[in-house]
Amino acid sequence: MLNIKQLNKIESRINEIEKFLDNNRDYNKFDSNKLFNERSELLFKRNKDNINFRLSCNNKYYYAFQCYKFTQYVLENGYRCDWQTEDIKKQGISFNKYSINIGSNQYGSDLKRFSSKEELLGFVIGFNEANNL
Repeated sequence: MLNIKQLNKIESRINEIEKFLDNNRDYNKFDSNKLFNERSELLFKRNKDNINFRLSCNNKYYYAFQCYKFTQYVLENGYRCDWQTEDIKKQGISFNKYSINIGSNQYGSDLKRFSSKEELLGFVIGFNEANNL
């Protein structure tokens, strides 16, 4: 997992790239592909920070983003009645091969358990769709 300083550095660079792209719409004047690729890789790195299994498919960017959206929602709103936002914010959320947990690894308290990582990813995507995220 990345530490706070590394995450802040990534966020800062993402914001710099987005601001530059917003202010420079003539993409022929600079290497826009390089910036788009850098931004995509930084977003993936940020989004995958709390995922403790390998994402290697064509949809890895999509799955990482879905997990990021789920994490942000749960950090802001809690999860069911069992978990309050303060408890979740203190410990964080992690995605493991068979579970979503409070804490940085699979040994924390379970938010939900699954039979496979595909089932976990399907749940996360469905949860996001149900909450219009």
